[in-house]
Amino acid sequence: MSTVQTMDASRSTKFDDVIEKIVDYVLNYDVSASEEAMTTARYCFMDTIGCGLYALQYPACTKMMGPIVPGATLDNGARVPGTSYELDPVRAAWNIGAMIRWLDYNDTWLAAEWGHPSDNLGAILATADYLSRNNITENKDGLRMKDVLEAMIKAHEIQGVIALENSFNRVGLDHVMLVRIASTAVTAQMLGCDRAQMLNAVSHAWLDGSSLRTYRHAPNTGSRKSWAAGDATARGLFLAMLAKRGEMGYPSAVTAPVWGFQDVLFKGNTLSLKQDYGTYVMENILFKISYPAEFHAQTAVEAAINLHPLVKDKLDEIEKIVIETQESGDRIINKTGRLDNPADRDHCLQYMAAIGLIRGALVAEDYEDNIAKLPIVDQIRGKMQVSENTRFSQEYLEPDKRSIGNSIQVFFKDGTSTHVESVNYPVGHRRRRDEGIPLLIEKFERYVLGHFALEQSNQISQICASQAIFESTSVDEMMALLSTV
Repeated sequence: MSTVQTMDASRSTKFDDVIEKIVDYVLNYDVSASEEAMTTARYCFMDTIGCGLYALQYPACTKMMGPIVPGATLDNGARVPGTSYELDPVRAAWNIGAMIRWLDYNDTWLAAEWGHPSDNLGAILATADYLSRNNITENKDGLRMKDVLEAMIKAHEIQGVIALENSFNRVGLDHVMLVRIASTAVTAQMLGCDRAQMLNAVSHAWLDGSSLRTYRHAPNTGSRKSWAAGDATARGLFLAMLAKRGEMGYPSAVTAPVWGFQDVLFKGNTLSLKQDYGTYVMENILFKISYPAEFHAQTAVEAAINLHPLVKDKLDEIEKIVIETQESGDRIINKTGRLDNPADRDHCLQYMAAIGLIRGALVAEDYEDNIAKLPIVDQIRGKMQVSENTRFSQEYLEPDKRSIGNSIQVFFKDGTSTHVESVNYPVGHRRRRDEGIPLLIEKFERYVLGHFALEQSNQISQICASQAIFESTSVDEMMALLSTV
């Protein structure tokens, strides 16, 4: 007797609601009406580009960049900031996305799922530059940086709102699938797709499913997590280009019984979308301003650095270190045992907190072998006890708080201890914008000046310093300034 389920083979013409809502939002919502979102998007652009330029100092990143085969460049192609590459836009999106995410040092979104919506800038910027350069050769108007900001806000919103109620990590899927979905939607619009073509494109993005999170967790943690988002944003642009050529779509890619995303990859759960798309995510985005650390650990690192003056001369006298964190932090970055590489260390709560206690700082170089092999690092890690604080977990999910709390207390062998150093909101949180933005600008200018000559750096900084000037600047001018000859 056959056990194969009988299916209704009639083809639906109406697309899944989750697909239609994404497309209609991208087509119809005026994100520029939110001054806060537009301003925050400019800061997001600055921070994202700055972090990408910083990553170019690392051979592990740059060896992955350039054309996929030697010589496969494109005259009048999309440029890659900080380099002389001119590539087809899909490969340029891969390059830009990889350098953005390499050091894990810019914006983050935390909810039921987490991720980095700025990763979508890979596809957005490559598409904007490619379209602008080709328009200009045809004596048409190129795009403005305002167009880039609007696409960023929409991509942030798509990725972030889906993440609010849906935990893909709990079923073993990696959050970069949301980058691919968001990048597909916004670049399809940029390419001039009509609604039907955009629906087709986004359906393909859901059909692609997701990478496994294997490369983010022991014993397999590795550098793929640094280019996975570049891969996703490039794939999104590729799918949008296919749809623009007339490739068909798949209306029930998400909900089809047995074969759809929900049944195959989401354990039969129904996607939950309780909040409409708007500008919420960009307005509430979290910036990694102070430390190149996985975001669930940002406040732990700050707490550790605050305690550094009290422990730096007593490291050998420490009996134990008690760390309390949120449920998400406890589940994904509470790591003991051997850490094999920088990708392993920058996702280990104990390692990051130990560096803060020992050195009173945390920079990207602290994840390299020469620091990790110092005996004191593992000695301090070995004295740490990590547990969940239920208040931190609750406030992490509250829409009006979205805190990312951590606390640290150090106990000494003589029976004394430090106070409990608790930090609820990192510097990059919306609640600390007044404190954080000047530091973000300083960080951006440091990395721009570290990569370009003084005159070029000053031109870039001057454009980025004014919302009006930035929005009116042509994409062609900005990309020329961000490129090397």
